[in-house]
Amino acid sequence: MTIYAVELEGISKTFPGGVQANRDVTLRIEKGEVHGLLGENGAGKSTLMNILYGLLQKDSGRIVINGEEVELQSPQDAIVRGVGMVHQHFKLIPTLTVTENVILGLESTSQVLDITAKKASEMADETGRFESALRALGRRVSGLMGGLRRTDYRSAEDRIRRIAEENGLAVDPRAEVADLSVGLQQRVEIIKTLYRNADILILDEPTSVLTPHEVDELFETLEGFRKAGKTIILITHKLREPMALCDRISVLRDGELVGTVNREETSAQQLAELMVGRPVVFRVSKGPASIGNVVLVVKDLKVADSRGLTTVRGVSLEVHAGEIFGIAGVEGNGQTELVEAISGLRKPLAGQILVSGRDIAGRNVRSIREAGVSHIPEDRQARGLVMGYNVEENLVLGKHHVTSFTSGPGGLLIDRASISEASKKLVKDFSIKIASPKSRASTLSGGNQQKLIVARELSLDPHLVLAAQPTRGLDVGATEYIHNVLIRMRDAGAALLLVTADLDEVWSLADRIGVIFDGRIVAVKTPDETNMNELGLLMAGHGAETVSEEASN
Repeated sequence: MTIYAVELEGISKTFPGGVQANRDVTLRIEKGEVHGLLGENGAGKSTLMNILYGLLQKDSGRIVINGEEVELQSPQDAIVRGVGMVHQHFKLIPTLTVTENVILGLESTSQVLDITAKKASEMADETGRFESALRALGRRVSGLMGGLRRTDYRSAEDRIRRIAEENGLAVDPRAEVADLSVGLQQRVEIIKTLYRNADILILDEPTSVLTPHEVDELFETLEGFRKAGKTIILITHKLREPMALCDRISVLRDGELVGTVNREETSAQQLAELMVGRPVVFRVSKGPASIGNVVLVVKDLKVADSRGLTTVRGVSLEVHAGEIFGIAGVEGNGQTELVEAISGLRKPLAGQILVSGRDIAGRNVRSIREAGVSHIPEDRQARGLVMGYNVEENLVLGKHHVTSFTSGPGGLLIDRASISEASKKLVKDFSIKIASPKSRASTLSGGNQQKLIVARELSLDPHLVLAAQPTRGLDVGATEYIHNVLIRMRDAGAALLLVTADLDEVWSLADRIGVIFDGRIVAVKTPDETNMNELGLLMAGHGAETVSEEASN
């Protein structure tokens, strides 16, 4: 009889409001395999794994871990059974150090005793001086009433360093999390699970916030875990990860399991069809651009980041009506600050920003929006939505003051009937899947949150669209939809500035591509006169001379 690492039998989960996230899902995961859990945003993947991790409780069904049927009331119940989870949105406290984040929740007497006893045993094995080890243990135990003493932190730091070295997860245990890149923060989350001796690792959308180089490093780490015999469950909506890493792949659609396949017996096309229930076109279909007048002019722009460091160093470019101008670059090279300066979220240090001939540099967000600029921000939850507001309220953000949505003396009141009517049309036109227009934005899947932002921004009939990472974290179906919407806007005569770290995306969508490196546009190319390899080298700063002036041609 086969004993699986995880068996989920007949799992169902319905949230308040009637949204059924999982419907009678049965899933068996073999020990030592990398198992892909694939599906569109909102398919129920994270809900199912949150049930396995004890964050959510199932309505019905059975959970079996390593042959033992269990009832998980909290993540601690899962952790003691060797289950660890790295969430898509990290559970870290920025102001604490790496070590403090890793040991958070382990401060109880029993846990510290366990850690220090192991350390004492290691000292005895390594040095042969058992008495010295016992004295060290005694000193640590004596400090328990006062909480974790410095020696305990040092012990934890040593163990974290060892885990990091053994698993290729280099990170400084004493660094503050706030000072770490997103890729390093993810390493901290993985170290947290290993520190707790997890043998079953759940990774929720692990590549959605990583650069291409960080993705490659993560793949190497996961391959090492596979060789070490750990069981890995990879939640993803992308196709590259399961085809590169997984032994078997299970696909969820609308909360139901629609199939489990062996990697070598399937293809990306077949997986995409299982995900969305129809054939998916991977290549963007677009005709030649009909170039119009110049809409956006950026000249000698300099912008500082939140630390006061200049990250945009004299960027100049032009974007015409009827074209998509793509900015390609590894994240952290100034593209975030560039878009924030154009949209009014950040004041530039120097330079000009003209939209249809009007200088908007340094103006506030409302006046820039009134100049015909729409902004799809790179962080949809922090910048694009108010998560506690409902769908209707989010759809009128930034335009709630206009005459059509106000009533009463001087237009001081909000006309909720008009807002409701306009929202229904946008929800239909942009295929946003919601339980109700009164549903909070926080209850929507990532793909539908993004569609909500796109619907709001493009309904303004803008002259210029700033699209920053417009498909980050989206599944193949939602990505296809957003791409087609952007192409329609371009064909309708809007100017689009597309910023993305996805080389395939910028290659497929852009009519011209500006490569940004170290805060400068180092080259401007059309897709016809370059190739992926050259763009990749330019993004890494190789073989490029600064030719910012090309962007104006």
